Amino acid sequence: MATRFFSDEQMERLRSFPDIGKEELIRHFTLTRTDLAFIDNLGRSGGRGPEARIGMAVQMCTLQWLGFVPDDIWSVPQAAVIRLAGQLAVFPAVLDYYGKRAQTRSDHLAVVAKYLTWKQAPPGSDEIKELEQFLIDRAMEHDSPTLLFNLAVEYLMGAKYIRPGVVILMEMVGTARNAAGALTSEKVDHLLTDQMRSDLDRLLREDVGLGMTWLAWLTRPAVEATAASVKVGVEKLEFLRGMDAHLLDLSVLPRERRRFLATVGRRSTVQALEQRKERRFPILLALVAQSAVDQLDEVVVLFDQAVSARESRAKAKTNEALIERAKAGEVRQLLLQVVLPVLADPGIADRDVGGLLRERIGMQRLREAVATGWNPLPKDHGRLSAMAVSYSYLRQFTSIVLNAIDFQGSPGTVDLMEALWILRDLNRLGGRKVPAGAPTSFVPSRYADYLDKARKGGDDTAFRHYWELCVIMALRDGLRSGDVFVPGSRRYADPGTYLFTPEQWEPRKAEFCTLVRKPAGAAAAIVQAKDELHEALESLEETLANALPGDVGAVRLDEDDKLVIPPLSAEDLPSEAKELRAELAGMLPFAPIASLLIELDARTGFLACFTHAGGRKLAQSVELKRNILAVLIAGTTNLGLTRMSEACGVSYDTLAWTQEWYVREETLREANNAIVNHHYTLDLAKKFGGGTMSSSDGQRFPVRGKSNTARDMVIHGGRVLSTYTHVSDQWSTYGTKQIVPTTREAHYTLDEVLGNETDLPIREHATDTHGATLVNFAMFDLVGKALTPRIRDLGKITLVRDDAPTAINTLYPHAGPLLAARWNEDLVADCYPDLLRVAGSLKFGEATASLIVGKWSAASRQNTLAAALKEWGTLRRTIHTARYLSDPLYRRKISRQLNKGESLHALRRDLHYAQQGTIVRPHLVDQTEQAWCLTLLTNAVICWTTEYYSKAIGELRGQGRDVPDHLLSHIAPGHSENINFFGMINVDVEAELAKLDGAGWRPLRPTTVNESGTSFMLGP
Repeated sequence: MATRFFSDEQMERLRSFPDIGKEELIRHFTLTRTDLAFIDNLGRSGGRGPEARIGMAVQMCTLQWLGFVPDDIWSVPQAAVIRLAGQLAVFPAVLDYYGKRAQTRSDHLAVVAKYLTWKQAPPGSDEIKELEQFLIDRAMEHDSPTLLFNLAVEYLMGAKYIRPGVVILMEMVGTARNAAGALTSEKVDHLLTDQMRSDLDRLLREDVGLGMTWLAWLTRPAVEATAASVKVGVEKLEFLRGMDAHLLDLSVLPRERRRFLATVGRRSTVQALEQRKERRFPILLALVAQSAVDQLDEVVVLFDQAVSARESRAKAKTNEALIERAKAGEVRQLLLQVVLPVLADPGIADRDVGGLLRERIGMQRLREAVATGWNPLPKDHGRLSAMAVSYSYLRQFTSIVLNAIDFQGSPGTVDLMEALWILRDLNRLGGRKVPAGAPTSFVPSRYADYLDKARKGGDDTAFRHYWELCVIMALRDGLRSGDVFVPGSRRYADPGTYLFTPEQWEPRKAEFCTLVRKPAGAAAAIVQAKDELHEALESLEETLANALPGDVGAVRLDEDDKLVIPPLSAEDLPSEAKELRAELAGMLPFAPIASLLIELDARTGFLACFTHAGGRKLAQSVELKRNILAVLIAGTTNLGLTRMSEACGVSYDTLAWTQEWYVREETLREANNAIVNHHYTLDLAKKFGGGTMSSSDGQRFPVRGKSNTARDMVIHGGRVLSTYTHVSDQWSTYGTKQIVPTTREAHYTLDEVLGNETDLPIREHATDTHGATLVNFAMFDLVGKALTPRIRDLGKITLVRDDAPTAINTLYPHAGPLLAARWNEDLVADCYPDLLRVAGSLKFGEATASLIVGKWSAASRQNTLAAALKEWGTLRRTIHTARYLSDPLYRRKISRQLNKGESLHALRRDLHYAQQGTIVRPHLVDQTEQAWCLTLLTNAVICWTTEYYSKAIGELRGQGRDVPDHLLSHIAPGHSENINFFGMINVDVEAELAKLDGAGWRPLRPTTVNESGTSFMLGP
């Protein structure tokens, strides 16, 4: 394994002084009185001379800043020299005369190190051996050499050891990575029996029947949920079980190590794996162990989706039948309009009724009405009967899944579990009749009549069909809610295993409560929540009491004491803001998309985040940067690698290799974070918002071909996929997730808020109605965040009170009657410790928010903890609603943030233009990477536009123009008029950088002023 992973240029930078910011300057280059006394050394023959004093001061401050002192001490940032010179009362220029002899500088450094209690770490010393062990431990967790190098530097600085040379540290990192590889092999060697080695090598051989290697077959996910796909998924699961992959215990390796090895195995070619010789076995071992879990999850997902697809088809057929029935009912209704008046008229004798009706209606219409049968509908309007049409199709895979998966249930699913065992036995033995004592308590009441009718009529076949369908759908629903779970699964495990155990939670509880500012005890928490409730209700009471009857724009009660919530009037955008925005947009330079990215990388270094999946972070050559940019643009614009190759002149093979090894979700996330963090530091971005609020929304993109994540949605014009994005109040997108469009978006609302790795201090999150579930209200509050949705039909939701109606109505005569239910305080008090444990498990990353929110949102009524979560959510929703109704500024803030998120949809569609914006990648991993490419470039456009807006504002102010700060919040950077992403895409890094001025900027387009004082643009 190569030990050199930095280029000559990078090594030179690591040996030299970096640029210094204001905070670092103050923190590291401020001398105390003791420091000054040491440097002056007045006790020895009058003290040191000015050049020695400033030279030693530079060494002292630099050692604490960098952990070493560069040889070229005279290249220290000038700002640092000036700051030190002022404190020492010497001229900055005297540093030029310091330490012409290297021995003088090294002697002074030894004196400074002794004063600061820093030590050398010579080769072979105990200190170096400790560092070597530290690096081996970290290399087992992370394989990136650059990360390990930085961790070594941090370790040395924390222990106050002077940093060795760059080459020495690189060699130590290389040695640690080699040792980690050897240690990995050693730790898993007991699993690598001769049989296991043979099975792993078999994965690399091509099978004639499959037409591919077993490894490619195993790692290729399904693209649609059909009976055939489910059966193939079970075959893969059985293949892995035949290797005992599901029994492999790799817990001896850190989680990150296992993930890294599996990633290498998935992305490597067979030839590359074979070239690794013995090192291929730990890689393949980690891959099959992960695949065993992934495949189990995939089978259950496919089972769920295939059953749900047939249920949706049955629902559609039922709806069509209801429409036809309604049309036939219209004819009968018209007849009734003739019949009923005759029957209700007491003046018409009974003997005359028949003749009169035949005369008025006509025999032909009567015969037609009689001929049309009109049977009463079952409770479900015939949906289960329509579902039974798919019975034979479902039987193709349901029996296989039941036999292959060990489904287990919570205490509330005893009857369902017994029914599963009975159904398994029927399938195994070929039985056709359901035993008389088979449980049916899990059957919904809307389906119960089908079973009763079949049993009473002695139709055993119909009873078997209906009962089996009810078992299958109940199993599906139980998997979604967590009432049914699958041992060994990640996604469908027992929900209790997602959380910290009480023993794990106890030492973390105090830290969590401090972090989220929640009392540890239930009594104090309830008092705190009730105080918030009454504070919000007081504001609402005041609003309703002061509302004038004729004020149609105010939240008020009508004459029937019904709540009236008028639409929020459109926010007036100042005309000055519109003019300023147009003028600033006109001043922005024109730039091709590739040029924009190259320029932005020069300021943010985001391309450095794209590391090799194998852990090798070699110096990024100009060609590698070009290739990464080409892949990013291909994914964003939806051109694909073939068209991109034609557009930029780089071969398809080169782009495909770059995409495979460098452009992954984790590197895309890291690069996106770098851009968002840079944007957060811009002064103009702070005028847009403080970075404390965000919103989320889904955007639908059309899909072509088979895809397991796409769904047909008439409202969106066909087969679509949903991209769910989280946007800050500064217009930057910090989270992206690809989800099935029919899945409720609320399940994913909290994921990116908790997983936010940017510098944005998100505290408040807005959504539309889709995010306003009771579980979300509870979880957001319990993890220290605020959910502030804009809810449709707000007047129809249930609000709660904490006292009897009489007492509440006395306190709040206007608002009190709106509180329709009593808050179950006792339930919350009993479950409060567990509520904190759930929230802490999410906050500290033990569980995924979407998994927990989805499970508890669908949980049955018997789940006490889920009920307590929803009860807490009901209180938080009531508090939010009261605040929302009583404060129009609060409503506008939420609406403004939601509009920011929605307005970026147009920019994303502009960027995602090729193939009519249709996604053609079938697999979720590829779709996710493409979505992150789009997010990254969207943020790049936002950041670049904000930077040039800032320059344009500075130029206008430099011309004496008054540009008020309060107008700048209306300057939206989410547009693409100045950016060209069509036609030939020339990705020439060096040529583009050469076009920038000395400070790395493009010139703004000039403005001129006519006689009336109005600015207008000159031609580009």
